[in-house]
Amino acid sequence: MSPLPLCQAVESGYKYPMHIRQLPETLINQIAAGEVIERPAAAVKELVENSIDAGSSRIEVVIRDGGASLISINDDGIGMTADDLSLAVERHATSKLPDEDLVNIASLGFRGEALPSIGAVSRLTITSRKKDAEGFAITVDGGKKSKPAPAAHGKGTKVEVRDLFYATPARLKFLKSPRTETQSVRDVVERLAMAYPDIHFKFTADDKETLDLPPSPGDLYERRLGRLRQIMGREFAENALRLDAARDGVTLTGYASLPTLNRGTNQYQQFFVNGRPVRDKQLIGAIRGAYMDFLAYDRHPMLCLFLDLPPADVDVNVHPAKSEVRFRDSALVRGLIVGGLKHAITAAGHRASTTVAGDTLAAFTAPQFPAAAGNWDGEYRQPASNYPGVKGMAGAPYTGSAFGVSGNLALQTAPASRAHDDVNAIDVPAEYPLGAACAQVHETYIVAQTADGLVLVDQHAAHERLVYEDMKKALNSGGIARQPLLLPEIVEMDQPSAERLLARKSELEELGLVIDSFGPGAVVVNETPALLGNINIKQMVLDLADDVANYGQTMGLKEKLEEVCSTMACHGSVRAGRRLTPTEMNALLRQMERTPHSGQCNHGRPTYVELKLADIEKLFGRR
Repeated sequence: MSPLPLCQAVESGYKYPMHIRQLPETLINQIAAGEVIERPAAAVKELVENSIDAGSSRIEVVIRDGGASLISINDDGIGMTADDLSLAVERHATSKLPDEDLVNIASLGFRGEALPSIGAVSRLTITSRKKDAEGFAITVDGGKKSKPAPAAHGKGTKVEVRDLFYATPARLKFLKSPRTETQSVRDVVERLAMAYPDIHFKFTADDKETLDLPPSPGDLYERRLGRLRQIMGREFAENALRLDAARDGVTLTGYASLPTLNRGTNQYQQFFVNGRPVRDKQLIGAIRGAYMDFLAYDRHPMLCLFLDLPPADVDVNVHPAKSEVRFRDSALVRGLIVGGLKHAITAAGHRASTTVAGDTLAAFTAPQFPAAAGNWDGEYRQPASNYPGVKGMAGAPYTGSAFGVSGNLALQTAPASRAHDDVNAIDVPAEYPLGAACAQVHETYIVAQTADGLVLVDQHAAHERLVYEDMKKALNSGGIARQPLLLPEIVEMDQPSAERLLARKSELEELGLVIDSFGPGAVVVNETPALLGNINIKQMVLDLADDVANYGQTMGLKEKLEEVCSTMACHGSVRAGRRLTPTEMNALLRQMERTPHSGQCNHGRPTYVELKLADIEKLFGRR
């Protein structure tokens, strides 16, 4: 029931205090706790950040029941005196603003709200000792503070939070299952561990150690990659692109995955601003913009980015949980992220992620041939009836000729008269990393032999990327060459779609497509991009009409260049099912080697799979 206006409340008999009064301190602390500590993971975040600010080299986190019954944080930081402990549990008491300047914040914590907020809704005990000093402990039970008392403890601080939210039972109803809360705590520990690879983190849940992250050796980049390997996995570490960019005092470092290593959600994207983990929509938008050219809309790269800039150029005091930031020059930050990521992807050339080959190998299964009853002699049998000569079945003993009869082979080789008119498929030159074409499978995939294995290429996906890159290059150099049609093509569609296309007529001309009105609900195509060659004009125009409808009238086609060119490139590429000559196949491989980003198509799918000879030998039990 919402409160009534004062005059109506009096008339209706609704009663509440008619005068303003000061809220009690315990209630103030509970309200503050609701803003800062909404779940156990938030309490862990605040406490671990305090340990990091204290200069700790080792931090141990222990929880029970998802953190509801126990949260324990033990560190080897600088520790606190008795006076420090007494002040630490008071609201807005902190050691992290020496000059009282909220603009120049160099620590993770700074408000002085975490400890008193936690103490207001739980049973809090803090034990601490500075080096070469006596240890002390203090307790806060539902907001009631005790005096510091001597206590035995090693150097550093231990914070124990028991019965979280016991003083505010309503908050307990909103906690999720212990398993879900435990995972949230683990996520917090992992994110902070990514930003601080020099600190040893340990995490134990319900007496089971689930994380042990010792520091990694090497320089900063090696230590970070080692920590990311521990948390994000070996696949990410093997397929991560190193980032190192700077502009006007802002530095971007970190690692991002190749486009072919992607996920269905953005939960594998981590951002840190001056060492602070954040979830910022602007940063997520910059990532999408950088990968727009390489991934489908519903796919997301894996990455861990670190932005470092002067504290005065970023505002971290915009959210109670300190999870959002505001940049003084947001355009600079976005441009640095987009540019840095695109430069790293371009430098990767036609490289595709190693997971592509791994997934391919996993898809292979050894054939299981049933043995003839009572006649097993260690040989596999071919069960098909059209192979009568296989050993162990009716007919003559197997001599090797049985597989030559009436088999419908999927492998389409080139005729002998032109099998070697380009590059010898057996003698592969070292300067050809994608090898020499040997055959075509189902008139869709190219098989090429490399110096140490083989490559399987999706001819349509590969050519689509090549055409797309040529279109972008032509557009940047002054415009895409146009090809007049001998007979203009009339394309019929619904009237709103036709009107939307005609409204973008001038922009489409820059992309090489010239259209005019041909009455209500129809357009006539007079010229097409020369790069696309012989294409299905009608289908391409209809797809472009859908693109324009999706972008809306407020956004120019130039701003969505990648999608528009991608649609055109798809229609102008070699289609699956087209038979290629060896010369054409090898020409496609050579152009892929010269073209950036050719390892994935415009939608993020791999254009080729590479299998090493050692991997192939494993499939046949040779290793």
